[in-house]
Amino acid sequence: MAFNEEQFKAIKAEFVIDGERLQEIAASFRQDLQLGLRDVTLSSMRMLKSYVGLPSGKETGEYLALDFGGTNVRVSLIRLDGDGKFEILKRVGRPLIVPGQYDYICKDATAEQMFDFIAGLIDEAIDGDRNTKYYLGHTFSFPSTQTNLNNARLIIWTKEFATQGVEGEVANDLLSAALKRRGADNVEPVAVLNDTVAVLLSAAYKTPDTFIGSIYATGHNTCYLEPSIHDPDCFGSGGMILNLECGNFMKLMPNRFDKEYDERSEKPGEQRFEKMVSGRYMGELLGMAIAELLGEKGKQYNLSSIDMSMMILDESPNLSRATDILMAKVGHELALEDVKKVRELAAAIVIRSARLAAASFVAIVWQRAGSGKIVRQHVAVDGSVYEKMPLAKENIVKAMSELLGEDSSQVDTILDNGGSGLGAAIAAAMAVQA
Repeated sequence: MAFNEEQFKAIKAEFVIDGERLQEIAASFRQDLQLGLRDVTLSSMRMLKSYVGLPSGKETGEYLALDFGGTNVRVSLIRLDGDGKFEILKRVGRPLIVPGQYDYICKDATAEQMFDFIAGLIDEAIDGDRNTKYYLGHTFSFPSTQTNLNNARLIIWTKEFATQGVEGEVANDLLSAALKRRGADNVEPVAVLNDTVAVLLSAAYKTPDTFIGSIYATGHNTCYLEPSIHDPDCFGSGGMILNLECGNFMKLMPNRFDKEYDERSEKPGEQRFEKMVSGRYMGELLGMAIAELLGEKGKQYNLSSIDMSMMILDESPNLSRATDILMAKVGHELALEDVKKVRELAAAIVIRSARLAAASFVAIVWQRAGSGKIVRQHVAVDGSVYEKMPLAKENIVKAMSELLGEDSSQVDTILDNGGSGLGAAIAAAMAVQA
């Protein structure tokens, strides 16, 4: 059966954000920032203090970086040479779960088991050295309350983690205890930060005038340097970096697909912005639209953002790859004209995502400028959607240009790959060299 043309046009229109609506979203985001700066309970975003400002770019020395943001844990020994230069001297990494062998993230695992495993990786990164003093920066990408640069207390596990004895505890205290049990007292954790903050530190170290950092991948979050915050416990310059946790930004106008998805999601009413922006949800939204066009409303096809990317990239005359993907996932052999429509819908979902992300970036640019001029600056972005999803980066640039007008030449986006490790090392250097 062929898709109904009018129904298709109506569904596609649901995912279009015009210039006027884009301006409204950016203004609402900025307003939420301003409210949160007055009183965080007034904002839909958490706006968490990082207790770190920007690096000078002159930080030097060898530092350990622990990147703990999911099941794959990585430890790097990084030498900072100053002037934005660095070298990764050694890197080790292992998963916290290997089916049939061990599982340190299940509810039967303990904090001691998990952190002893991590301490073993750190020991491997320093080749068992017990004589040299090592300072360690820790990228810990789970919801935490933080009272200084070295103190992050886990609020609740996410990402399917269930290890006992970690929630409510200070991550670096557990790590220090594990290092002590191993006899590696010469390793001292001195900084802990969110992965988004790590991306900003990494980019700012290499590229001056970078004030905004963002993760645009399976999940989505942004941080920025807020110049009005001056705290004696803050390391670095220019104010303090705020981790917005902007995936929870709520002042939006979700369409009916967004609302329906949210209602049946694990956490209804939460992370509304992330559910409209990040890679994790794009395929689900596309699947819902296809199901409606096929008269199978409510059916789930398990389409992913990777599927979408491959379909958009397919520019062959008969769209054979896109057709094969849809056949495998949807279970229908669609006519060429309908495959073209699915590609259009996929593109519309990606473009909407990019425009929403751009609106948030511009809102932060406006907030930082206040009543003054917008200065030359960069927005650092890490993540698979920004780097690899067709149409994403170019539509961020286009939307920012729409919003900024004649000031658009002052702001650009830059890719920062692997910032979680380098950012942690830089944070350690800032803490030690302050």
